[in-house]
Amino acid sequence: MPAARVEYIAPWWVVWLHSVPHLGLRLQRVDSTFNPREESYQESLLFLGLVAAVCLGLNLIFLVVYLVCVCCCRQDDTVQTKQRNSCCVTWMAVVAGLICCAAVGVGFYGNSETNDGVYQLIYSVDNANHTFSAIDALVSRTTQKMKVDLEQYLDRLSEIFATRGDYIQTLKFVRQMASSIIAQLSGVPVWRDITAQLTELADQTGYVEYYRWLSYLLLFVLDLVICLIACLGLAKRSKCLLALMLCCGMLALLLSWASLAADTAAAVGTSDFCVAPDTFILNMTEGQLSTEVTRYYLYCSQSVSSPFQQALTTFQRSLTTMQIQVAGLLQFAVPLFPTAEKDLLRIQLLLNSTESSLHQLTALLDCRGLHKDYLDALAGVCYDGIEGLLYLGLFSLLAALAFSTMICAGPRAWKHFTTRGRDYEDIDDDDPFNPQARRIAAHNPPRGPLHSFCSYSSGLGSQTSLQPPAQTISNAPVSEYMNQAMLFGGNPRYENMPLIGRGSPPPTYSPSMRATYLSVADEHLWPYRNELPA
Repeated sequence: MPAARVEYIAPWWVVWLHSVPHLGLRLQRVDSTFNPREESYQESLLFLGLVAAVCLGLNLIFLVVYLVCVCCCRQDDTVQTKQRNSCCVTWMAVVAGLICCAAVGVGFYGNSETNDGVYQLIYSVDNANHTFSAIDALVSRTTQKMKVDLEQYLDRLSEIFATRGDYIQTLKFVRQMASSIIAQLSGVPVWRDITAQLTELADQTGYVEYYRWLSYLLLFVLDLVICLIACLGLAKRSKCLLALMLCCGMLALLLSWASLAADTAAAVGTSDFCVAPDTFILNMTEGQLSTEVTRYYLYCSQSVSSPFQQALTTFQRSLTTMQIQVAGLLQFAVPLFPTAEKDLLRIQLLLNSTESSLHQLTALLDCRGLHKDYLDALAGVCYDGIEGLLYLGLFSLLAALAFSTMICAGPRAWKHFTTRGRDYEDIDDDDPFNPQARRIAAHNPPRGPLHSFCSYSSGLGSQTSLQPPAQTISNAPVSEYMNQAMLFGGNPRYENMPLIGRGSPPPTYSPSMRATYLSVADEHLWPYRNELPA
């Protein structure tokens, strides 16, 4: 008797997804029974994808309205507003980056779970195909032995025992038993067509799953690259990187909503199957297998007897009878007909191998092996597979939120970069404390004045003719320096302390202090003039 069935129980997320309303394109109610060949059911899954497309449209409308408001709003140039905007952009970028990293982590887990579930399904289908192929091979080989090999031996024995009617009757009885075995084997289903269908299903599933897994992997990499571009753009204050981030972010946003649509449709459709898988399989195998055989393998309970029990029992009895008859001929006919011993021993060996095939066939036709493969396939699809699809759907939502936040922060960062650049353009290029001027001076050391000083002094040949170069004092109004003070320090003030020996430059300076600085620097160079050749 087969063992008690390990019950399959649909998980709660399968029941929840199955309860999602199934609506057609005309918003009419559609039966939620899994039937992928029915047009109305296909429309209900397509409708779920269209819902995600509508959400994408609403998301784009929100982004457009937000960007228009940001670009058209009046800009406040106060220092507090600039600091607040800079802080806002920074925190928006940080939050978007954290959400994106969390989304990628969830996506990696979901992608792995879905891949494991699908390959568990493929592995179970391959095991079932191996069992079906072994059954067909055993039935075919045993039938071949009974029809061809055994008949050859019996024909030669009939010629040998032609003078003994009792031995001829024994050979006829053996032929009847062989015909009975062939008749019993003909009642075993031929699994060739079902094996071909399952093989095609496994191949197509593996092909689609490979490219699905690879596509999500590339999407994860794209999301991480966009986050890296955003970080580099904000750190380097690069408008080119910022523009690239906005374009790639928009692409990633579209891909996120598209993946959400595909995940939702796939999850709901698979849940419809997992709620009642037995019903769908019974409908699909109708006309190929008897309902009794299909139920035997789907339920595998003690209350359901094997449909092959009677055939296998008859097979065993016929085979035992044949072995007894051949053993009797070996005992009584061989002493009278020694030439029959060789054929009788071959028949005995054939019957022994047939008995071994019978035991193998009995084990293969038992429901426990195929039922285990069936439960493993359901566990892979309905547990790991759908769970992974739910995590992938969560990844799509988080990624859409992250890239929407990045796109919202982009224009603010762009305006902040523009305002900062405009503030630097208002600074005097001759200002020695201008960060840009100091940066240029660091890359271009002032070697030119030294050579001109030496040639000038050697040409005149007298120290009295050496005069310090004319000091160029900026005649910019005081208000310009006060503006610079507002830019760097926030309060307009002048420095009244000497500049020599300070660790850092003051926020600004007065024209008189600038002239003092230049004259003091020239005094430091004056003692070296005595070393010049006359």
